[in-house]
Amino acid sequence: MEQSTRKCILLVDDDRRLTAMLTELLEAEGYSCVAAPNGARGLLLLNEQRPDLVVLDVMMPGADGIETLRTLRETSTVPVIMLTALGENADRIRGLEAGADDYLAKPFVARELLLRIRAILKRVSEDSGQAQEPELLEVGPLRVQMNRQSASVGSAELQLTNTELRVLSALMKKAGSVVTRQYLSQYAIGRELLPYDRTLDTHVSNLRRKITLTGDSRCNIRTVRGSGYRLTVD
Repeated sequence: MEQSTRKCILLVDDDRRLTAMLTELLEAEGYSCVAAPNGARGLLLLNEQRPDLVVLDVMMPGADGIETLRTLRETSTVPVIMLTALGENADRIRGLEAGADDYLAKPFVARELLLRIRAILKRVSEDSGQAQEPELLEVGPLRVQMNRQSASVGSAELQLTNTELRVLSALMKKAGSVVTRQYLSQYAIGRELLPYDRTLDTHVSNLRRKITLTGDSRCNIRTVRGSGYRLTVD
């Protein structure tokens, strides 16, 4: 019975030494782990094992991590942490745009990855608690139903990741007021905002783009320089 309560982490990386080291660390912390050396095997294990979180490397033989993530997001909302090469900002942005929740640049301290995993799983647990109670948010044409994990602008559905949905809900709850970047990072990603960290800004940029694509120009997420963001409805 104890085994069934352990959170399962899927590691998708062709560096077998790294996945072996991470498996040892994570299992010592009470998680169960499965590993895949490429995206195709990772997608197979995703369907077989139903992991609680995926750690996905960008650079892999065959389908890379970005392509694998796009395929994964067609059927799953499982949280994903991308592993990118140090300084490869393009990979980070593409990963977050494809639906990653967070990213970590290689080489990294294993304990930092552990902290990211804990933060996201805690956030997911909080989301599950919210889902027990219907929560409807409406600001102008924007509508969010947290219990259904859905959002829309007027009659247009928004296809949002879990992180984008949390960003939007936080802005809607304080519509017209500035919501700090630190608060949004903690609420939406589950961790403190780090220096030079653009993860939150990329999530906000993706959210803006998806709202714009609906053709409704009444809703705007404005940047308040040095502070955060403000949702306004014209």
